[in-house]
Amino acid sequence: MVDQSTRGKTAEEVHPPESVGLPTWERRHVLDLDDFNRREMEQVMETADAMKEVLGREIRRVPTLRGTIVATLFYETSTRTRSSFELAAKALGADVVSVAAAASSVQKGETLVDSARTLQAIGANILVMRHRQSGAPYLVAGHVDMSVVNAGDGWHAHPTQALLDAYTIQHHLGDLRGKKVVIVGDILHSRVARSNIWGLTTMGAQAVLCGPPTLLPWGLRPGYRGNEDKALPPVEVDTNLDRAIEGADVVMALRLQLERQQAGLLPSLREYVQLYQVNEERLARAKPNVLVMHPGPINEGLEISPEVAHGARSVIEEQVTNGVAVRMALLYLLAKGR
Repeated sequence: MVDQSTRGKTAEEVHPPESVGLPTWERRHVLDLDDFNRREMEQVMETADAMKEVLGREIRRVPTLRGTIVATLFYETSTRTRSSFELAAKALGADVVSVAAAASSVQKGETLVDSARTLQAIGANILVMRHRQSGAPYLVAGHVDMSVVNAGDGWHAHPTQALLDAYTIQHHLGDLRGKKVVIVGDILHSRVARSNIWGLTTMGAQAVLCGPPTLLPWGLRPGYRGNEDKALPPVEVDTNLDRAIEGADVVMALRLQLERQQAGLLPSLREYVQLYQVNEERLARAKPNVLVMHPGPINEGLEISPEVAHGARSVIEEQVTNGVAVRMALLYLLAKGR
């Protein structure tokens, strides 16, 4: 719905709500959610509410971060995450510098840290980066004065995806405490799964992991309920999706990375579909108002059936929309907290 109070006004006259009413943001970087507390999670979500209101206006841009430079540095291809961050920065009035490693001085031998320092030297205040190697954003954060936001590093983490997932669930189901969230698919290679496990458990949800034994992290065995892995908070693990999905409030399907099939980790794609595809028959075991999620891109007909992906219980497109508001919130908090 268009906010009629903004009709006819210039972008300079339209400001985001300032009455978020939350403590001062003290975090300099967003590298993962393993060190976030509940208050910080709630602060991001309440700020995202204010940003979503901005995105619903006729003029979807405010000058809040005018003078701030947000640089994006991506060493992997991306559509959703990169465009979402760039739209978020522009909606807040920031200037955006976008660098793709394939077309940068990296091809001439420039190191990751040197590339980041170059962006800092031209005035960037916030660096949003994606890298194929786990831990790369941590390395950069130790060598620059900019705020660093991890937009995905290897198999390790994707904190902003987990934040937008939690925000989407909260919008539909309210308090996450006690909600059963089943994450199904290639857990082993999924940075989305790892960050979601931290975010969901911090908010009090019950995280249940489900997938073939070969696609579960080392140390997570069927029936696992403790914290033997040490790299993850307490979760439940079940290799039987029909059993795991019983009474679920949310079912999140992960992209099956086809290169894993070539690596011999699955007997066949047909078997995966039979045992782990999220379809109507399996969803009947969950709660009637179950939410269906997927971080994208989707292998439609493989990890999730078309009728479920586009059905009434799917919030997959809403996840993409909410991603802009959540990333606006993070950029705002990081810039104003500096």
